[in-house]
Amino acid sequence: MTATTLQTKLAEAREEGRAALIGYFPAGFPDPDSSVRVIQAMVEGGCDVIEVGLPYSDPMMDGPTIQRAADRALAAGTTTEDVFRVVEATAATGAAAVVMSYWNPIERYGVERFAANLAKAGGAGVITPDLIPEEAGAWTAASEASGLDRIFLVAPSSTDRRLAMTTAACSGFVYAASLMGVTGTRTQVADTAETLVRRTREVTRESGLPVCVGLGISTAAQAAEVAAYADGVIVGAGFCQRILDAPDLETGLAAVRSFAEELAGGVRDR
Repeated sequence: MTATTLQTKLAEAREEGRAALIGYFPAGFPDPDSSVRVIQAMVEGGCDVIEVGLPYSDPMMDGPTIQRAADRALAAGTTTEDVFRVVEATAATGAAAVVMSYWNPIERYGVERFAANLAKAGGAGVITPDLIPEEAGAWTAASEASGLDRIFLVAPSSTDRRLAMTTAACSGFVYAASLMGVTGTRTQVADTAETLVRRTREVTRESGLPVCVGLGISTAAQAAEVAAYADGVIVGAGFCQRILDAPDLETGLAAVRSFAEELAGGVRDR
């Protein structure tokens, strides 16, 4: 299989001697067209990869900020078809576009249909936070058929056996959740993150699969800290918060662009 845009972007960052900056934003927040403009601002600010969130009514891993953003997207009538349109616009920026989605919406849409339509839109892969590899047979087959990366999560509680099983099922990168909990900004990065990356690297040494860290990263200093040991730094709630706090979209876009620039400086200043 030829390299996906995700694999290419991560490889380019590695060649530059830095971690990749991965930004998350829900499609459809505050509405579908505006979410495209926010993502464009994120890329202009320095994001290499964009996680396009598929808004879901029962986001068990998401903290209050991302839940509020997803609720706004759902209230705006955002559909899975809208998500694909946002993915297409994201891919047009030159950044790698992946979808972050809980499993239920993919299953309801149709697994093979979802994979095919995402690939058609220019998507590179999917992060499935609530799907484990041993229950992912249908998704493995569909994603392989459509040339998509599969990104599963590991956590500080993962056993060595679980780490090996999960990373073997991943392509693109493995998502290392820095802590046990939900998404959101925090005053410091959990000290479990570096240990988790080291443990994960012990089982990805041969494959060279990148390890990217998310949950709780919200400042340039935190991005720099994580970039010192991870292949990618994932930030989501901070972008959503800037749109939630802004009195209007233009102000929010400027804040998002500036935040992305700060984070991009952080991953380069490790």
